[in-house]
Amino acid sequence: MSVQKVLDTIKEKGIEWVDFRFTDIGGKSHHLSIPAVEVEAETFENGVAFDGSSIVGFRGIEESDMVMMPDTESAFVDPFTAHPTLVLLCDIYTPDGVRYDRDPRSIAVKAEEYLKTTGIGTDAFFAPESEFFIFDDVRYESGMNKSFYEVDSEEAAWNTGRKEEGGNLAFKTGIKGGYFPVAPTDTQQDIRSEMCRLLQEAGLRVERHHHEVATAGQGEINFRFSTLTKTADNLQKYKYIVQNVARQYGKVATFMPKPLFGDNGSGMHVHQSIFNDGAPLFYEKGAYANLSQLALYYIGGILHHAPSLIALTNPSTNSFKRLVPGYEAPVNLVFSKGNRSAAVRIPIAAVTPKGCRIEFRTPDSTANPYLAFAAMLLAGLDGIKNKIDPTALGYGPLDKNIYELADEEKKEIRSVPGSLEEALDALEANHSFLTESGVFTEDFIANFIELKRAEAKSVAIRVHPHEYSLYFGV
Repeated sequence: MSVQKVLDTIKEKGIEWVDFRFTDIGGKSHHLSIPAVEVEAETFENGVAFDGSSIVGFRGIEESDMVMMPDTESAFVDPFTAHPTLVLLCDIYTPDGVRYDRDPRSIAVKAEEYLKTTGIGTDAFFAPESEFFIFDDVRYESGMNKSFYEVDSEEAAWNTGRKEEGGNLAFKTGIKGGYFPVAPTDTQQDIRSEMCRLLQEAGLRVERHHHEVATAGQGEINFRFSTLTKTADNLQKYKYIVQNVARQYGKVATFMPKPLFGDNGSGMHVHQSIFNDGAPLFYEKGAYANLSQLALYYIGGILHHAPSLIALTNPSTNSFKRLVPGYEAPVNLVFSKGNRSAAVRIPIAAVTPKGCRIEFRTPDSTANPYLAFAAMLLAGLDGIKNKIDPTALGYGPLDKNIYELADEEKKEIRSVPGSLEEALDALEANHSFLTESGVFTEDFIANFIELKRAEAKSVAIRVHPHEYSLYFGV
């Protein structure tokens, strides 16, 4: 969409406000709104100034001036505002016109630019499957003398005996019993359909939606793949629309990986492939799972660098409460065709040459999509560049249910880091595959590790309620 097209849209749709948005290092969106009558062609040339010192991980107060440069291709009409508002996603620049190297969206753009310079391909396509929960009530508090959380859902298995509903209507979703049930067990069909309608209006091509495995309102909506940065943009729109539609229904949506103990968590399985001028590079008919050697090297890069990569794809302490065996969690660093217990799965059902892809199942939606997708691409490209053969390194293929293997067989399988601290240690020790291309800088990696270690420490030093069960009577 050209600048003139954006200006025409503002007039045609009676837009009153233009909302300029960017994403911080943690993946949260921030915005600033300007009256539409003040938005001119020069706005797209000069950008919009803001205070970067107020954004965690950006700049100090002594160098706080920063500029949002809007991307006209990202424009969509906000469906939730009372006053017609057009949203534009932005890249961050310094006042002297230099792309800011801590801006996540700029990192994603640089990753796509780097791919073209390698001679390997021209486009990297990504498609995330981002799961979420829709709850009716969420309460939490962490203080000096108390710490608790409590969530509730009309669908929850723990509410089969509840009287407060004014007549319990039963049909609660059992633990691990939420995959594809019809109404009345699935109470959220209309909510998800409304989410899909607004996603389509925002420019996403929705492919399907459904209830997910866990109790208490877990769901998933799939939208069509696109190029790396565009898909990250779409994921930010997706989360915004899912959370605000839930709120309109008097509910609350969360992409937290493990909000419930004892049932499946929410992942973000990421499908990815590389094309060269429209030709798919991951397909080779008759090979294992119809994968080309280039695709196998890409998988080798993902699995070889996974301990470091996971610091960016699973960057929360809560991420590692999901990454435990027994809840369909892909904790094993192997690849397999069709096997959902492997970290990397190759879909084989109804796949065409252009649809041939790999699926990295470990990530979750606490990841900043711009950083996570860029890091995955760079890990895969490093695998191609250095011909990292996943089979030779013992990463599979393993076409068995890994959870049912004998202990001796399991010992041979590498696992994901056990905590955010372990993942950050791995990233600190091994990140040249991210920085040697110039996509990530040493400054960014050091800053990211510092921010995330502070988060991990803030959780580790707090008293946990379960510790009272374990130790109070000692």
